[in-house]
Amino acid sequence: MKIKHSKYKNTGLIFELLVRKITAETLSGDESKAINILKSSFTNTELGKEYKLYETVFKKTTLTETKADILINTVLESSKKLNRSRLKREKYNLINEIKNHYNLDEFFKTKISNYKGYASLYTLIEAYSNDEKLIDTNDIINNKFTLLEIISNKTPNKNQVKDKLMEEFSKEDRDTKILTYRIMMDKFNGKYANLNENQKQVLQVYINSVDSSSKLREFHNEKVLEIKSELLKKSKKIKDKAVRIKINEITNLIQEISKGTFIKNEDIVNLLQYYSLLEEIDKSHGQI
Repeated sequence: MKIKHSKYKNTGLIFELLVRKITAETLSGDESKAINILKSSFTNTELGKEYKLYETVFKKTTLTETKADILINTVLESSKKLNRSRLKREKYNLINEIKNHYNLDEFFKTKISNYKGYASLYTLIEAYSNDEKLIDTNDIINNKFTLLEIISNKTPNKNQVKDKLMEEFSKEDRDTKILTYRIMMDKFNGKYANLNENQKQVLQVYINSVDSSSKLREFHNEKVLEIKSELLKKSKKIKDKAVRIKINEITNLIQEISKGTFIKNEDIVNLLQYYSLLEEIDKSHGQI
């Protein structure tokens, strides 16, 4: 499920628009109705708490990529603690209050320079607070990438962003784990179509290994040893010297994951590819 941005529910955006309205009304000498709306809606409320999350993110614009990543993760974790039903009610009342004093369409037409940043953070907060967990993970990656770019003031490595999110999702529940698997399969299916039994087992263990990184690592290493053993056995029976050398080179590249190291998306994809290699060898050279 893709989370759609709603400017009518974006707390940070609405706060910024109210501040702009207060400034415009003050400069023109008019009594500012926006001041009372701002005070009543953002003082000692869930809206006020959520706005603080937006403020925390966007007041930092020169952080390193690592610190920016930590900041975003901390803010998103904090967003989960908000009372969602109260927040929803307060947003509804806020929009009605704005509608009572301003033309809603005109109010939201004001250009905000950091609109993209507000939209990205809104989408991430909604995604992380969503009970269904069936969120478009690529959408999460793209929005986090946008925020990292804004906060660190430079373009981060998108693959690194994806890998970090994989680690993050691997600590979540089974449904979220399946989403991680879905991204991984997008990459895998670019080259391979059907899964064999060994590959199905790898994915089944991966999905079910929620909060068991050591167990997954043990499984990975056990399979790596089996694959290396199979490749060496098959290599000895292949007559084509060039193919034999190539297989031996690949075998030497296959490594176990050391203790304390987290299993990454790429490690699981590699296991799937190794099993495809074994299958290809059998197809090309017969069952050897």
